[in-house]
Amino acid sequence: MAMTPRLELRQGQSLVMTPQLQQAIKLLQLSNFELQEFVEGELERNPLLEREESTAEAKKESGDAEALEFESGMIPNEAALDVSVADMAPDLSAGELLEAGAAPLTDWSKASSGKSFDDLPGLEDTLTQDISLAEHLDAQLTEAGLSAVDRMIGGVLIDAVDDWGYMRADTRELADRLGVPEADVLRVLTTMQGFEPTGVMARDIPECLALQLKERGRFDPAMEALVRNLDMLAKGHFDRLMTACGVDREDLTDMIAEVRALTPKPGAGFGGGAVQSVAPDVYVKQAPDGTWHVELNSDTMPRVLMNQRYYATVSKTAKREEDKQFLTECAANASWLVKSLDQRAKTILKVAREIVRQQDAFFVQGVAHLRPLNLKTVAAAIEMHESTVSRVTSNKYLSCERGVFELKYFFTASINSADGGEAHSAEAVRYQIKGLIDGESAEEILSDDRIVEILREKGIDIARRTVAKYRESLRIPSSVERKRKLAHGI
Repeated sequence: MAMTPRLELRQGQSLVMTPQLQQAIKLLQLSNFELQEFVEGELERNPLLEREESTAEAKKESGDAEALEFESGMIPNEAALDVSVADMAPDLSAGELLEAGAAPLTDWSKASSGKSFDDLPGLEDTLTQDISLAEHLDAQLTEAGLSAVDRMIGGVLIDAVDDWGYMRADTRELADRLGVPEADVLRVLTTMQGFEPTGVMARDIPECLALQLKERGRFDPAMEALVRNLDMLAKGHFDRLMTACGVDREDLTDMIAEVRALTPKPGAGFGGGAVQSVAPDVYVKQAPDGTWHVELNSDTMPRVLMNQRYYATVSKTAKREEDKQFLTECAANASWLVKSLDQRAKTILKVAREIVRQQDAFFVQGVAHLRPLNLKTVAAAIEMHESTVSRVTSNKYLSCERGVFELKYFFTASINSADGGEAHSAEAVRYQIKGLIDGESAEEILSDDRIVEILREKGIDIARRTVAKYRESLRIPSSVERKRKLAHGI
C-alpha cells in the first residue's frame, strides 16, 4: 500500500488561555511589593491609566465593602480567576481583544521587577548582589527541619533581629503573643543561635561572644568569667579581672586578645539597603461580639482606573491608523488591569476569610491549636480551584494579635482520630509529643511505643514510626539516649 500525503479536517475541543488571562492568573501570586512595582510600570506605559485619588470618606466606604464578618456573608459571588475570559472581561471578548491588537500588559519574566529587559541585572550583577541578614537566616530556618509551629516562632524571632544580628524581642512577651510556652521560644532561639554567622541571634554582647567562643572550644570557666565581666575590661580593672577569672596576668592578656579577635556585630556584613519589611495583605481583628473581622489592607492594594474622558478626547483627534491601534491597545489593557486588580483583591479576601474560619482556634488559643487544613478544603469551600488558592497564599501575609503570618503557614497535615472523631493537626500532635517528653521524670523515660499508647488514649491514631519521625524533626533524642544523658547528669 503506497503512502501518499493528504489533508484531513478534524474537529476537537481544547482550552486556550489568552495572554491576558494568563497574566490575570499570575497577578495573584505577586506579593504586594511586586504588585506595586508592576502597576507603577503600567502607569508609565499606558497614558489612559491613572491613580484613583480617593478621599478618606471614600476609603472608609470602600473599606466597609471589603470588611466582613462570618455571619454577614457580604462577599459577592464572583467567579474565580481560573474560569474563563468572559468572566474576567465581560466588556471585551477574547476575539475582540485579539482583533483590536491588544497586547499583554507586560512580559511576566520581568513583572516582579517592574523593569524592561534592558534594565534587568546581568549574571555578574546577580552573583554579586548582597542578600539581607533576614533572608540568610530565613534560608537556614527552612533547612533546619523544624516543625511548622517552630518555624512560625523562628520567623517571628527573625523579625526581631536588628542590623547587627542581635535578637531584641522579649521572649516572654513573644510567647504570650503566640500562645506558646516561653520554653518553646527559648528552645527555638537556642537552635537558631547555631546558625551562621556565629554569634547571630544573641540577646546581648556577652551572649554573642560566648557563642563564638563555644564554637572555637574556648569557653572554659575562666573565659566565661571574663565575658561576664566585660565592664571591668572596659574600665581597665585588670587586677580585679585576674581575681574573677582565677588567672595570672599573662593568661589574662592572651584571653583579652582572643576576645578582641571576635566579632561583636555578626550581622554587619550583610546587605541591608534593599530589605523591605513585610506589609500584611489582610488584617484580622476580633469584634466585640466574638466574631472575627477580616479586611483588606487598602494601603497595599493599588487603585487605578481608566480615564474615559481622556480616551474619548484623543480618539476623536487620532487620524493615523497606528495611533488608533495604539489607543485601542491601551484601552483594552487598562480595562483588563482594572478588572484584574479588583478580582485579585476579592479573591485574597475570600481565601483569607475561609482560612480564619477554619483556624479560629489558632486566633483564640495559639499556635498549638492549629487544625489540619489543606488547599483542597479551602478551594471547595469557596468554589475555586486549588491552584488559585495556592497562588493566593503564596507571598501573602495576615496580621492578627499574635503577629504577622504567611497564609500558607495555616495549612497543616492531619492525623486521624482513634475514635472516628475530628482529625488532629500534625503540628498539634507534634506539640503534644514534645509536651509529653518535656514532662517525663527520671523514673519514667517515655519510649516511642509508650507515647503512641498515651496519644491513642487521647483519641489520636498514630503509628510508632510517625512518632519517631516527629520526635526527630523536633531534634529530640531517643529514649535510650535520654536515659544515658540523665545517668551522666547531662
